Amino acid sequence: MNSTDRQPGSAAPIRNSAKALIVRDGRLLLTRNVGWRGDEYFILPGGGQEHGETLAAALQRECLEEIGATVRVLSLRYIREYIGKHHAFAERHSGVHALEFMFVCELLDEPGTHAQSNPDAGQTGMVWLPPGELKRHQIFPAVLGELIAADGTLTGPVYLGDVN
Repeated sequence: MNSTDRQPGSAAPIRNSAKALIVRDGRLLLTRNVGWRGDEYFILPGGGQEHGETLAAALQRECLEEIGATVRVLSLRYIREYIGKHHAFAERHSGVHALEFMFVCELLDEPGTHAQSNPDAGQTGMVWLPPGELKRHQIFPAVLGELIAADGTLTGPVYLGDVN
């Protein structure tokens, strides 16, 4: 049985997404977004994997769409689960179960080199944040503020668990 053969009332499929960890001069590249409540938040560039697409191909496509740059996908660094009913936005995300695969990436050209063909609906820009500023902002996943050392080194385990 595949996801299109679900029985009525069965759970939605788990959504895979690929995210880019791009660090330059100790700073992390994030997209700036405005949420449904009007609040500003930051996330890693990337997004959902399409059927028949590898995670690396999904990440390359998403980076072109969101930051207007091509990337080389280097290595898997973190895996995050997000089970919406366990977190702050449970009223909106109760049916969400997602797996995020965060890859270390290298920029092959500068952000904005190519037209951003499909930024996220609430995306308002891009920022390079130093690790010391990550905890001062609303960042998802919030655990990134603990995983990125002052010099931009990525630390911690690969599997992060069900974190917001």
